Amino acid sequence: MKPPLSSRPPRTLDEGALKELIATELGRVRDRSLGLTTDVLDEAALTGQVSPLMSPLVWDLAHVGNYEELWLLRAAAGIEPMRPEIDTLYDAFEHPRAERPSLPLLAPREARSYIETVRAKVLDSLSSVRFDTGEPLTTGGFVYGMVVQHEHMHDETMLATHQLRKGAPALLEPPGAASTAPPSGGEVLVAGGPFEMGTSDDPWAYDNERPAHRVDVPAFHIDVEPVTNAAYLAFMEAGGYDDPRWWDPEGWKWRTSGRKQAPAFWKRDGEGGWTRRRFGRVEPVPPAEPVQHVSWYEADAYARWAGKRLPTEAEWEKAACWDPAAGRSRRYPWGDVYEDDRANLGQRMLRPSEAGSFAKGASAYGVRQMVGDVWEWTSSDFHGYPGFRSFPYKEYSEVFFGPDYKVLRGGSWATHPLAVRGTFRNWDYPIRRQIFTGFRCARSAETR
Repeated sequence: MKPPLSSRPPRTLDEGALKELIATELGRVRDRSLGLTTDVLDEAALTGQVSPLMSPLVWDLAHVGNYEELWLLRAAAGIEPMRPEIDTLYDAFEHPRAERPSLPLLAPREARSYIETVRAKVLDSLSSVRFDTGEPLTTGGFVYGMVVQHEHMHDETMLATHQLRKGAPALLEPPGAASTAPPSGGEVLVAGGPFEMGTSDDPWAYDNERPAHRVDVPAFHIDVEPVTNAAYLAFMEAGGYDDPRWWDPEGWKWRTSGRKQAPAFWKRDGEGGWTRRRFGRVEPVPPAEPVQHVSWYEADAYARWAGKRLPTEAEWEKAACWDPAAGRSRRYPWGDVYEDDRANLGQRMLRPSEAGSFAKGASAYGVRQMVGDVWEWTSSDFHGYPGFRSFPYKEYSEVFFGPDYKVLRGGSWATHPLAVRGTFRNWDYPIRRQIFTGFRCARSAETR
């Protein structure tokens, strides 16, 4: 029995199956978007701005529709623009998030009508678009995969906006829990030697994941699971936030200027313990969950305190994807086919699963939870791979290359399975904490 289309790598599907997958996934991601916006919030909540770090939710909603029109109607199907006058309103590079509430944005009802009209035209035109003409934009259904992933990424951004809201939660706690095994609290050795990093044959991979190339990585140790709340609390209780020895100089400035003493959304309770706010609920900090909402500076400081360091992204990808017995990389830590019982992805739990969960999702080296739960900070700056070529536009990746951005890997509980794989690269400023970030530590094999 074949696995469902949604779990199979796009490169294994013929054009008919790809179009079936695309139509299905366009519907699924739109249901998700509406479930985070117009299905659950009133107009005031949709048009308000909870933080200058985030857009009003109605901006995200219309933006995904405008992006879809630009790429799937105008670029892929050759259809004339529907609303060219709104293009600049929803161009993320034209208007920073802080100023978007002041723009003449589409009202929620108008935004929903617009994106529904776009979607209807996309589905009507899908049958006439060919994937086998040699045109890079449509080969392998790339541009459709790009649009589906883009909307899922904005859905994760919408979840970050919901987390920043201080009012009553609009999200219902989903049922079910992960399959949990006792956390090891240990580390594994990854032998030195070359491996293949990135991809050249995944038709839905972004330009920054390409091309595949050999990287020789010295032997290193890496934590089996992400750092937990309990472990991070030990760093806090040991005075980690007050000791500049552990902090990058810029991180120390960030910590002291903002008087940071704990991860975002944590607060001391009346008995000396800690609570966290999660989607409007205040609850005790769960000790066994991976810590989240920490900046790169905090992750780096913890790693130094623990006598370790953050892994490079090459180390992270080798530990996650490389199968030394087969001599090749896997699309996911456990294999090439996605399976729901291997990772906490897709907004199913609204929180990280406990460390030690999803034992069946371990990599060939026995490292767990490398996909899902929390985005993991690495020590690497964001740069293109050797032979990088910008496609289909520089503003997706290339304009962000440089030392200002740190690479994150693996996706979080809020990331959809179609929008992450072992080669996927995320990036952000080292001060960012509103996103669902955590980390694990590594150390060179010759230390200790």
